[in-house]
Amino acid sequence: MSDDADRRGDDADRRYHVDGEIVPAESATVHVEDRGFVYGDAARETMRAYGGRVFRWERHADRLARSCEALSIDHGLSDADLRGRVDETLAANDLSEAVVEVSVTRGRRAGGSGRSGGSGDRFDPRVGGDPTVVVTVRPLPRGGVGSDPVFDGPATLQTVKTRKTPDRAVPADAATHARVNEVLARLELRVTGADEAMLSDPDGRVVGGADSTLFFTDGTGLKTPSLDGPVVPRVARAEVIDVAEEEGVPVEEGSYAPSEVREAEEVLLANATWGIRPVRTVDGIAVDGDGDGVAGPLTTLLSRLFDRRVEAACYGGERS
Repeated sequence: MSDDADRRGDDADRRYHVDGEIVPAESATVHVEDRGFVYGDAARETMRAYGGRVFRWERHADRLARSCEALSIDHGLSDADLRGRVDETLAANDLSEAVVEVSVTRGRRAGGSGRSGGSGDRFDPRVGGDPTVVVTVRPLPRGGVGSDPVFDGPATLQTVKTRKTPDRAVPADAATHARVNEVLARLELRVTGADEAMLSDPDGRVVGGADSTLFFTDGTGLKTPSLDGPVVPRVARAEVIDVAEEEGVPVEEGSYAPSEVREAEEVLLANATWGIRPVRTVDGIAVDGDGDGVAGPLTTLLSRLFDRRVEAACYGGERS
């Protein structure tokens, strides 16, 4: 696959996978009565392809399956079928370096009148059509060892008033299309221009970023909000924890106040797109008091080891 294709931005020639067919981006549509569009009744999974391979595909496939199970959506496809569609979409766009998103909706809501399609049944998940499965991609630079980050420097993190939806309302284990909560959190950033929102649960305990897992250290080890709260179990979260534990870094999963993050020696964020991203400031306060934007020693170590894992898994480990 060409390097030129890898670097393309918005491109009229982009092609997506919609219900089993590769179609031009401009034709890649779902029906206006699709429940994913109307209600956000859909599962989604975001992953990253390096060198034409999805990093930690098995973990992503398992997480998508858990999301579909939580929503009781049966798309009828095996993991191999889904991976085939991902590979076909990357190939159709001549992309080897990309962010990949897989969406599975419950399909179109039933129309007509009467008991099977009346307004009283509109939220009934048993009333609908066949699931809709969509795969989209967008290009990114090469990852792995010695690569340039996809983000523009360390992040600025801001505590927001918007609270994370309680797990009893929407299971945090289900990655869905219903993202209004995160959108509202990001809207609050317009005042300060921060890069990422730090959300808390209804009791004021930190759960993470709007679109990322949060880690920090006070010098005694790596800390991250526990999955006992409404914390998203991202694949990147599990990977960072694996990297730390393999290196002998103590990992604590607990309940933390925003003040503990503000007072931390190092703060970092992780998701499938960024990998690991250091944080420069929290609520305008420089992390560890310097504000120079240079990642701390633990963040640097974890980033290097994370990149080595990507290199070994997706590029054959040719760089050291």
